[in-house]
Amino acid sequence: MEYNFDEMIDRRNDKRSYSLKWTKSPVLAAERGMNVINDETIALFIADMDFKCAPPILEALRGVVDHGIFGYSCLYAVPDYYDAVINWMERRHNWKIKPEELIYVDGTVEALKQIVLAFTEPGDGVIIQRPVYTPFSNVINQTGRVIVNNHLLDDGSGYYEMDFDDLAEKARDPRNKLLLLCNPHNPVGRIWTETELICLADICRENNVIIASDEVHGDLIRVGAKFPVLATLVDNSNIITATAVNKTFNLAGLHCTNLIIPNVELRNRFTKSFGVVLPSPFTIAAVIAAYNECENWLDELRVYLDGTIDWVLDFLHERMPKVKCCRPEGTYVMWLDFREYGLTPEQLHSKIYHSANVILESGFDFDPERGGGLERICIPSSRKVIQTAIERIAEEFKGL
Repeated sequence: MEYNFDEMIDRRNDKRSYSLKWTKSPVLAAERGMNVINDETIALFIADMDFKCAPPILEALRGVVDHGIFGYSCLYAVPDYYDAVINWMERRHNWKIKPEELIYVDGTVEALKQIVLAFTEPGDGVIIQRPVYTPFSNVINQTGRVIVNNHLLDDGSGYYEMDFDDLAEKARDPRNKLLLLCNPHNPVGRIWTETELICLADICRENNVIIASDEVHGDLIRVGAKFPVLATLVDNSNIITATAVNKTFNLAGLHCTNLIIPNVELRNRFTKSFGVVLPSPFTIAAVIAAYNECENWLDELRVYLDGTIDWVLDFLHERMPKVKCCRPEGTYVMWLDFREYGLTPEQLHSKIYHSANVILESGFDFDPERGGGLERICIPSSRKVIQTAIERIAEEFKGL
């Protein structure tokens, strides 16, 4: 490989890092249910890569620094930004979009919140499909809307499918105005098939439900996999798509999400509600460099992530066969099912977080009703770090 994803980068003690993932703050320890976070703690709870950004991105950011002025930036004066996004979507996803359809928002969670505010009223229902990315629930609660859960169906092996009968019933309720779709799905790792997406879209269109499709993991798919963009499969007049460089190129701290809204009426409703937010010059430079110059880096990253995922699955099969986990089709997260051990959530937490000193993310965060015994692990770190963490966890379950 041209790029060294095995490189160990100190994000815990390097004062230039300011890392949330690797902080030893007592506040984070309390949030994660830890007594203390120390130099031996391995943090794998947040979707944040420990890999250095691709060289063209670093060069672009240095160029902004060398210029020396960091004032307000105006995207309207930067056609290169729009060209970079548009060309990437056509090249990688066969998706032709127009500049006017693209709206910059400072982060995907903020984008989801603003979509909820723009297209629903307090008390309206917003459909989600648990277990799902925790901020889906958070933004609904924060805005005074009602969570309507169309729960995914688990076949027992860790493979999840949509419950279309239940979805149709919930979509028929006129109080439910919006559906938040996660594709690829975080945390279960599914890439929804064209058939599944078309069925979902048909149900929503027939019932006047707007779809906000979070596709920020759409470039982080297994080698050889195909990712169908929902808006390219169906009448997209009721579809808003969120895309981002944040996960793909490890740029979450720059807060760059692009909403793509083909329907002019929906676009006008959103911009009237949201207004305009200005990206930093660093964000603009990074997006242009990422989409124009970093495809080789991404392709090598995907190979590396696949290798780590396969190592984890092989290890679990040999050393912890009671843990159920399907190979994720997309994302860099894995959804681990420990329920066969018969432990209480408190016992499971104690073994992983306290004894093994590894921070994962509790299944309750993604599914408050059925998340007991499940944990999400984020694996975009050097393979040695992941191996050490999994081996520590296995040691605590030996003999069970």
